Amino acid sequence: MVASRCAFLQSLRWFGLIAFAAVALVSCGPIANKPAVQASAYDRAKDAFKNGEFARALDLTDKLATATPPADGTDRARVLRAVIYTGELKCAGELAEAYSKGADNAKSPRFRSEYQRLHHDNLQAAAQAALNLAETAHQIAPVGVMANELTLDASYPTTEGPPELKELALVEEGGWLEPDQQESTSADALRKGIDDALADAVSGDRAKARQALAGGSTQLDGAAFAIFLTKELADGASVFDRHHARDPQKLITLCDEGELSLKAAEALLKDTPNKEEQREAKKLQEKFTAIRKNR
Repeated sequence: MVASRCAFLQSLRWFGLIAFAAVALVSCGPIANKPAVQASAYDRAKDAFKNGEFARALDLTDKLATATPPADGTDRARVLRAVIYTGELKCAGELAEAYSKGADNAKSPRFRSEYQRLHHDNLQAAAQAALNLAETAHQIAPVGVMANELTLDASYPTTEGPPELKELALVEEGGWLEPDQQESTSADALRKGIDDALADAVSGDRAKARQALAGGSTQLDGAAFAIFLTKELADGASVFDRHHARDPQKLITLCDEGELSLKAAEALLKDTPNKEEQREAKKLQEKFTAIRKNR
């Protein structure tokens, strides 16, 4: 009888422990299964930019940049996209010029034909980047009006591009680059273009850009950024002149957008004069006049 009672009490204790564990698991369940907070589209784009995934950064900011009315992050997305499109324009322009010289100097018909193709492909890429930059500039200053200050919310890319593309010196002389070398040179050219775009955007060099973005973002003076956009749009317009893509209508479009950015710069400089930037603005107006004559 005593043994039976002891066995009963032991069973009761086990039942109590099991019941307690079950309650604890149920009460902890919702906390363990609570979904993680998803990063915003802009934060993911910022990470992609830092990792050198520039096309992904553009994809992630596409809806933000065109949001109507503007969403949280729209202004930052537009500034970042302007930098990326500028980098793409610089990259494709440099490659197109090098392959054009290579086609002229190559002695082998096969080399000449391949370099002509690469010149054409990169010229088309430069043209598309220029049009994309014009669209983004219009979003930033649609009627020639720009904010006094803008935010470049980005970290400097982890992998930097080379200061110079040594392989292109060989190309320009008519020497041959194997397909894998062509591909790696294109990747280096894009990283270089982005680095140079960042340097220009902060009105300095790579070291200044790296330092400015050390904290993950930096403020940009509106007039200086407007001058930056104007310069890049002038370079973009030149892609469509009679010596390159030969598209007068698109040349005019780029010039029009460039002059809107220039108008924004001049308005800001009227309120806060800067002699150096005012001289630069005058030179850019003269440059647009010359470009229009070259269509």
